[in-house]
Amino acid sequence: MQQIIRLNPKPGGNIGSVNKAESYVVPDFFILNNNSKLELTLNSRNAPELRISEGYKDMMKEYSRGTKKDKQQKEAVLFIKQKIDAAKWFIDAIKQRQHTLLDTMSAIMDHQEEFFMTGDETSLKPMILKDIAEKTHLDISTVSRVANSKFVQTEFGTYRLKFFFSESLSTDSGEEVSTREVKKILSDMIESESKRHPLSDEKLTELLQEKGYNIARRTVAKYREQLNIPVARLRKELV
Repeated sequence: MQQIIRLNPKPGGNIGSVNKAESYVVPDFFILNNNSKLELTLNSRNAPELRISEGYKDMMKEYSRGTKKDKQQKEAVLFIKQKIDAAKWFIDAIKQRQHTLLDTMSAIMDHQEEFFMTGDETSLKPMILKDIAEKTHLDISTVSRVANSKFVQTEFGTYRLKFFFSESLSTDSGEEVSTREVKKILSDMIESESKRHPLSDEKLTELLQEKGYNIARRTVAKYREQLNIPVARLRKELV
């Protein structure tokens, strides 16, 4: 007993380690730009074709043709029928799931068509879960589960569906733009700034306001933190 207690139940656990650089995502959807027309497909690897074995169907027919049915045969027929009914229910449930996934992704693709055509993050439109729920007539919680757990592969990269959702921000002209667009512009500003004289949050706010975005300094600070970008004094380089 003492010897067994000291044994490692997972002897392969100490061999090697998971390299995050080697890990990859298997997309659930593919979007292809075919001569300026977007085509959406579901990854067949995640949606195999299911069918009921012909052997069981033939068995049911054979039992049904029989004239004399004893108790054992009746029990066999009932058992097979129950299993076939359960299989049909399971196949219908899978088809319904696929239908839900395609409906959700199709609505997202239509809403963010410009992005899927160009790959330009600044072309992303404001979009919240409610927008897609209304288009698909699905519950918001269903759309949320799909957005948080599924990925789509495009010619510009593979994205989690959650990436396409963002709140809106108004411009001077009253137009609503995606907060993701503002974050992209903010990120570009900081990337191109002079590292000897990095832009403060106040200056970034002024520059964004000059571009027509109605945004407060605290909002700029919040977006900068969400982008994991430090404050100006920590971005300063003395070279």
